[in-house]
Amino acid sequence: MLGLLLRVLPFWVREPLMILVGSVFGVRIMYLAVVERSWVAAGIGAVFLLFTAIRVRMVVRALQARREARARASAQAPVPAQVPVSAAAPAPVSPPAGPADSAAAPDSAPAASPAPAQVPAPVLAAAQAPAQVPAQAGAGPRPATGAPERDHNAWGQALAAVGLFGALAAALWLGPRVLPADDNSPEPASCSHAEDEKPSKAYRRTPRAVTGDQLCEALNRPDLARLLGTPREIAYTASGSSGTALLTDDKVAEPEAQVSFDTYTVKLSATYNHLTTAQYVRLFDIAGDRVEKDVKTLKVLGRPAFFSSDHTMKFTIDFSKEHNGGPVERGPLARSLSIALDRKDRGGYYDITVWSQSGALPQDSALVDIAEKVLPSVLERSAG
Repeated sequence: MLGLLLRVLPFWVREPLMILVGSVFGVRIMYLAVVERSWVAAGIGAVFLLFTAIRVRMVVRALQARREARARASAQAPVPAQVPVSAAAPAPVSPPAGPADSAAAPDSAPAASPAPAQVPAPVLAAAQAPAQVPAQAGAGPRPATGAPERDHNAWGQALAAVGLFGALAAALWLGPRVLPADDNSPEPASCSHAEDEKPSKAYRRTPRAVTGDQLCEALNRPDLARLLGTPREIAYTASGSSGTALLTDDKVAEPEAQVSFDTYTVKLSATYNHLTTAQYVRLFDIAGDRVEKDVKTLKVLGRPAFFSSDHTMKFTIDFSKEHNGGPVERGPLARSLSIALDRKDRGGYYDITVWSQSGALPQDSALVDIAEKVLPSVLERSAG
């Protein structure tokens, strides 16, 4: 259908449409390539822009050819001859003089101006010929006036084509907002929590401690998939829990929230203990596994922070067997960004951890972007 339209449409309608479509798609694809850091998308966008540049060059050359053709037609047009009015008037003819007249002429004829010159008959006929042409114009074909025949309005067709394409684009853009939404499209997951869960005494002992529900509301952002580099994915699970840290006898509050996508799973937790990030990094140095866990220190939101890597735990549940619990195995690698609770690093930290079933991990900058977007709302909740 598209190929048929391109063959049927005239040149001055088809080419502006192709230039408009190519430029819009090229700029859009290049923008997505920069956002998603995709070389393939950048190549496709470059092809669209190159195609658009070629079409622009063709239109410019066509306009130049039209101007040159009009100039040549004006130069080759015949110019009608201009005949003076006095040349068309016949010269007066004097009657022949007799003998008596010739004799009396000296006495009786007054002094007069000299007689007009006699015009030969062929010259007189040629001078009178143009004056007779208008009277006989109806008998034969009308002579050419020299003005080029007016052709179609190229600019008008081009503007009409662009306006038509703009109207179609506006209809497609406004259609989803006016028409009812498709019920088959999946909805993003909302935060779920156990109704009978009650925070332990550790939360009452810890001032300004947030709960798992509050962390889930802060983490389950509409732009979380875009921050991870997968903007088209939709979260299918989101949950939060208000638990405590292991081996602390329920004395250290450790709420956490988790949001899962098709590619990545993100976990946000807060640990309210007295361990600083500097002490945490020193533990890696003492254990000698700082290089193995790829530990890097930095500052996020003006707070001390560090990156670290560790493997998740994997276990299998098989309900078809009597002993459905399988052994705990080593799961895929996870990347964590730990950030101090306050600028002075007096104890406690936030953890943002990302992992995937395939073992692929996003860039470290993605975790920093998530922290800069999510933690300000968490800090506001803890300060309230």
